[in-house]
Amino acid sequence: MTVIRTTGVRLGTVPMVVLALLAVLAVLAVGCGTHRPGDEAGAEGPSGAAAATPSAPVDFRCPGESSAPTPTRTPDASGPATPPTDHYAENHGFMVPFPLHGRERCEGLAAVARVEGALEPLRERGDFAPDSTRDALTGLGYPASKVRSYQNGPTGVGFLIDTFPLCVEGMMDRASTQADAFGGYPDHSACDRPSGGH
Repeated sequence: MTVIRTTGVRLGTVPMVVLALLAVLAVLAVGCGTHRPGDEAGAEGPSGAAAATPSAPVDFRCPGESSAPTPTRTPDASGPATPPTDHYAENHGFMVPFPLHGRERCEGLAAVARVEGALEPLRERGDFAPDSTRDALTGLGYPASKVRSYQNGPTGVGFLIDTFPLCVEGMMDRASTQADAFGGYPDHSACDRPSGGH
């Protein structure tokens, strides 16, 4: 006959396991938003081969554009050699919209010109009602479900046209009508600014 013996678990063992698990999770969470050597583009990966670096986006003069496009901004080489300890920009990068390049940039500039042209008559007559703005934008052919407008002070209106991956956002007030085209946000397949992060 086989005798099965059970051994009791010591009362202090379970809390120790839980504490060890919490410690491991805390160590993993600390790595969020930190910079480590070798994270730069072109650094060698685990296989020892250099990581592929993305090519620089190509911009060219778009139809109707009077001057050459502004070059893509590069980090200032005269800045500090060590990364800042504040990780605000790194941790809020998900809220920075993607710029448009190439053909998409030209489409964005054309959309901005159409939007500003459609809204300028409203601005000139002082019509800052969100419904009027929405009507003018849907009159350009944008579906009503893709256009949002909202009051922005007593004499201003803001708007967003969500035709992702081409987004047009702007505002209109007594002084001017301004619109900007962009390509959405990181980890977000829509044109509205994301509110969460890590």
